[in-house]
Amino acid sequence: MTVLVTGGAGYIGSHVARLLAQRGEAVVIADDLSTGIPSRLEGTAHATL
Repeated sequence: MTVLVTGGAGYIGSHVARLLAQRGEAVVIADDLSTGIPSRLEGTAHATL
């Protein structure tokens, strides 16, 4: 399944994205990066930003 995570570079969104990726889901992250930090997504191998 492909899951869209809005705010995926934020604190909560990055944890949700990482958990979904660890479960083998394809993750698409939408974030305007106004407050998000892209480095929070490191280690989320199955994510597309």
